[in-house]
Amino acid sequence: MNNPVLVEVTRGSLVESRHRGMVVALDADGRVVFSAGEVEAPVFPRSACKAMQALPLVESGAADAYGFGDKELAIACASHSGEDEHAALAASMLARAGRDVTALECGAHWSFEQKPLIHQARTLQAPSALHNNCSGKHAGFVCAACHSGMEVDGYVGYDHPLQGDIRGIMEGLTGAVLAHDNCGTDGCSIPTYAVPLNRLADGFGKMLTGRGLEPLRARAARRLIDACMAEPFYVAGTKRFCTRLMELAPGEIFAKTGAEGVYCALLPKKGISIAVKCEDGAGRAAESMVAAALSRFFDTGSEIYGKLFLLANHEMYNWNGLKVGEVRATSAILA
Repeated sequence: MNNPVLVEVTRGSLVESRHRGMVVALDADGRVVFSAGEVEAPVFPRSACKAMQALPLVESGAADAYGFGDKELAIACASHSGEDEHAALAASMLARAGRDVTALECGAHWSFEQKPLIHQARTLQAPSALHNNCSGKHAGFVCAACHSGMEVDGYVGYDHPLQGDIRGIMEGLTGAVLAHDNCGTDGCSIPTYAVPLNRLADGFGKMLTGRGLEPLRARAARRLIDACMAEPFYVAGTKRFCTRLMELAPGEIFAKTGAEGVYCALLPKKGISIAVKCEDGAGRAAESMVAAALSRFFDTGSEIYGKLFLLANHEMYNWNGLKVGEVRATSAILA
């Protein structure tokens, strides 16, 4: 089965690029309400599953012990832009556990976003690990390890107890077996596991509804999701797509991107969980796909539908402000 074309990009009157992909949406009971493509195929969720990886921070009691609120929990689930506020919050989390930037094992990089990158270049000689887009997640790892009495050094390794806990959590949520044969190394050095796209959506559905979860995990999962929706800036950053989706309808949309064209999203009031993979990894197309998938669950005359539709289907302009083409979701994904 070939994955369908879900997004087209035009230039002038011609289609310049076509992006194939997979998308699946489940209801609160885990039943498929919409799908397109090979949704049982395994994909690396990459950063899209950070809320799952943050569960030990809450379940261990570390978040409460260190006095973390919504901002800290949101950045623990984040792929942020490395803005000043992001770096400062990650540093604050480490300080509460008696640690500093030297504890982070995620590596350092300049921001991937143009404006924060220019600001960094003007104000820093070089970025630190605090500016890594995963520094909040890693600060959460360090705090969870410290509070649980684990050795912090080497916390990114496959055999570290913390990564073992995360592996078990993800297996419980997705129902997939995670081991060396479906494990890769993520950009921030922790293990990343390929799981079927539909199982990824189901895992997030369980986090949303608590379906089949023990009370401690159900409460922790919902707390993380709610924190992300309450503080979307700390999940991504200024004008980032995850932030824009969650600000578009506060409390009604959770969204988290992952590298190589993956998105996971939730509609809490509707009990809907969604997972998307753009086959070629294009972020622009993945954004259109997830916005189109979300729009299916709102009335076509509603304000939210209109905003999502415009995110899925929009014009492109060059540096002189001239319209050069369009990004448009196809009928294979639009309602």
